[in-house]
Amino acid sequence: MTEADTLEVQTVVIGAGAVGLAIARELAMAGRDVIVLESGSRFGEGISSRNSEVIHAGIYYPEGSLKAQLCVAGRKKLYDYCISRKVGHRKCGKWIVATSVAQQTRLARIQAGAESNGVSLELVDGADVRARVPDIRVKAALWSPETGIIDSHGLMLSLLGELEDHGGQLALRAPVLSAVSESGRHRLTLGGDSPCTLVATEVVNAAGLGAPALAAKWQGLPDSQRPAQWLARGVYFSYSGHHPFDSLIYPVPEAGGLGVHLTLDLAGQARFGPDVEWVDSEDYTVDPQRVHRFSEGIRQWWPGLDASRLQPAYAGIRPKLRGPDGGFFDFRIDGPGEHGIPGLVNLFGIESPGLTSSLAIAELVRARLA
Repeated sequence: MTEADTLEVQTVVIGAGAVGLAIARELAMAGRDVIVLESGSRFGEGISSRNSEVIHAGIYYPEGSLKAQLCVAGRKKLYDYCISRKVGHRKCGKWIVATSVAQQTRLARIQAGAESNGVSLELVDGADVRARVPDIRVKAALWSPETGIIDSHGLMLSLLGELEDHGGQLALRAPVLSAVSESGRHRLTLGGDSPCTLVATEVVNAAGLGAPALAAKWQGLPDSQRPAQWLARGVYFSYSGHHPFDSLIYPVPEAGGLGVHLTLDLAGQARFGPDVEWVDSEDYTVDPQRVHRFSEGIRQWWPGLDASRLQPAYAGIRPKLRGPDGGFFDFRIDGPGEHGIPGLVNLFGIESPGLTSSLAIAELVRARLA
């Protein structure tokens, strides 16, 4: 294929993470001819491969927000999908723990907020928590029975298989260099292994961390639809060997995230993270010295931690639409109703609970393209 080649296509999804693949599958199953463009050499190399692999219940988000609606709906869809497609997962539940009187008073507010989203949590006092999880020391905790874990790679592999079963295609090493929307059509210039131009009727920008940068150079898109983005890096430490936990444990949320928490993979290995560090560019290094801060926080609720067994694991970047002092922001799923361009949907700020919400996001995108 030469740079001068121009191909006519119906629907393009930019980004082959969990959300992009879920959208592409949804659109292909609705009868569209779909091509997924991924700038990397494999699917799911970005945010989707650098998270906690948690299926969230829908606890922390304001009532009526897209995060609340799509997390609750997406969680139900995701469990059903995993069962029917045999994707590895486990509904292991989660403890939200308070280690001080000040944190304890916040548990009731978290519980009330969850109830407003249709999520029931059990408030348990410290003695009863210790009876159920003897190794932790807390004032009180909330129990979330709907929280779980998932094999995110297995999920994406299943979504890709169904996309291809319905005639869709994945093009790797196919970065979008520029985009123009005019006269109801979208012209995408591609670099990579096979430079060419695609002219599409519909385009979904699900490029994760790269979505705002792509929108910034998208000709025809109003300036109001080009959001700024901040990057919050979170690092993870794995815990080698045996540990006493079979459920997730989260501290009361902190500014910018949910605090350094304990998650499990499907093999039962424990890992801790992510923390929150605001950065100016993508950087996935893990400073081994951060282990001291991790161990200090963990020991507040698990005094038996053996810090020598904490090993640097990996880092992830969360795309934020507000900076460190900006407070809550919602998912942005901007369709023609927001920017006035037929056949275009931009997704911005798809951080947690994006993985949990992926199937529900896909349905919403299809509706906004209708």
